[in-house]
Amino acid sequence: QAHHVADLGQLKPTALNGLLSGLAHPVLGPDHLLFLLALSLVGLQRRLRWALGLLVIGLLGSGAGLLLPGLPGADVLVACTLVVEALVLLRRLPLGLLLPAMALHGYVLSGPVFGWTSMPVAAYAAGLLISQGSLLFLALVVLRPLATRLSPATLRWVALAIAGSGASWAVAAVAG
Repeated sequence: QAHHVADLGQLKPTALNGLLSGLAHPVLGPDHLLFLLALSLVGLQRRLRWALGLLVIGLLGSGAGLLLPGLPGADVLVACTLVVEALVLLRRLPLGLLLPAMALHGYVLSGPVFGWTSMPVAAYAAGLLISQGSLLFLALVVLRPLATRLSPATLRWVALAIAGSGASWAVAAVAG
């Protein structure tokens, strides 16, 4: 919740604040942002339908977070999804593991709005849908052509950087 817009300014939960917070949340959370952008590397051989499926899974995860809040260690698990994503990129783990990883990201993104009334939550969900959809579009339509030019060695270094970031954030979340 540290990078939730409404928390930063102690804003009241209104429809506008919910929308703005939903739009900004995935961008302000470096773990969420890196996870979504790194999908451009994992999705090199996937159709855009794959991105829509991920978006739906993320939104279902958000719904689960509103219905069943309070997963212990969720921030640590989100950081670990970057390690999973890097291992999928390196073909050491199956692609299907990105589905629960995306659901977990959605779950964590719903946490800051727990207890809000339905209108700000709906506006937050709309902002989140727009933001995550835009980031996935950016990753899979704009960044994917650039990613196809990476050499296998460069791809391994990028995967290592993604895994290192996730591991660092996981350790920081445990220590903090």
